[in-house]
Amino acid sequence: MNVTVKLVGVFQIGRFKEAVCEYPIGTSVRKVVDELLIPDPLLGIVLINDIHAGIEDLLHDGDALCLLPFIDGG
Repeated sequence: MNVTVKLVGVFQIGRFKEAVCEYPIGTSVRKVVDELLIPDPLLGIVLINDIHAGIEDLLHDGDALCLLPFIDGG
């Protein structure tokens, strides 16, 4: 299945901004995060098709996954 993966902010460093990636059916957000070597403590928001999602949610063909980091500041 094809999933459009969009990375925001520091997640783009050494990776990509947006890419269409192929994954097997039944792939979870967790699997994508692990494959991209994104540390759990940095992962702030997960969106699937512009709707808040969880890291254990499953992806489907044609989904758009957006991963946003926590923002630090003050």
